[in-house]
Parts: sequence; C-alpha cells; structure tokens
Amino acid sequence: MTERIPDPVAEALAAAGWQPGRRAEDRAREWALRIGGYATPDGRQHTVLPAAIEAYAEFGGLRVPPAGPGEEVAASAVDLDPLRALHSVATLAGLADALGVPLSPLGVENDGAGILAVDRTGRVFLLDHAGDWYLGETVPEALAVLLLGRQPARIAEDGVW
Repeated sequence: MTERIPDPVAEALAAAGWQPGRRAEDRAREWALRIGGYATPDGRQHTVLPAAIEAYAEFGGLRVPPAGPGEEVAASAVDLDPLRALHSVATLAGLADALGVPLSPLGVENDGAGILAVDRTGRVFLLDHAGDWYLGETVPEALAVLLLGRQPARIAEDGVW
C-alpha cells in the first residue's frame, strides 16, 4: 500500500480505517489542546510536540488489532488515542528525563497495558509493566514492531537502547 508501511501493517491499518494520505487535522488540534491543557493536581502538564500532532492527524483514532501471532514476541493491539494516556504525565516525564527529550502521549498498547509516546523527532516509545522500550524512528516503524510482534529494544536506566 505504501513504501514506509509493510503490507501486513498497512492491511491492518486499512481495516481499522486508515488510508494513505489520511488527515484528521481538526481532531489532531483538538487532542493537542486537551492534552496540553490537562494538569495534574500538582500542576504538571504534558508536552505537546509537533511530531505528536502529525501522528494524531494521520493515525489518531485507529484501534488496530495485531496483524498475526507475532514474529519474535506476541503481537500487540494498538489504540492510537492519546486521551487514553492522558493521566500518564508523571510516567512520561520520568522516561523523558531518562531520555533527555520531551515526550507526548500517542495512545496505548493492549487496552492500556502500555503507554505509547512520541518524541520531537517522531521516535516512538512504549512504557509497560516489563520496562521501557524503543519501538522505532517513526510511527509506521513502531506500528510494525507492535502489530507484527517484533522484539523492541529495551531502554536502560541511562536512556540508552
């Protein structure tokens, strides 16, 4: 379907409502405002990065089941709704500190078992009960890792993977 997205991932995305050139600019702006305006009781807020807004516009709102059993590890379902990760301010701030870059919420993995986040360059990360993971340089790469069950890279405490 597209060069940057492997066929099985593109097929899973298409079944969830995605198509090449998909743009939901209004929803992306609304989500950015809601995420940026949310504050924890102690006043902390999410960072909303342009790369996140871009991901919201192209992939936002998609709920995608795994594209098979998994090549190396169990494949994961993905819900690309950043509001599902709204209450993750402190969690994302901790990983952002370790990485040395700000992060924006992107959605959740496996019905909330993990939190997906994106940095300013578009790299995607996952935080779950087993650790912190680097998924890829782009959202499509990260989706391939999750939906196809490829082994992600574990992030060490010093922020290196």
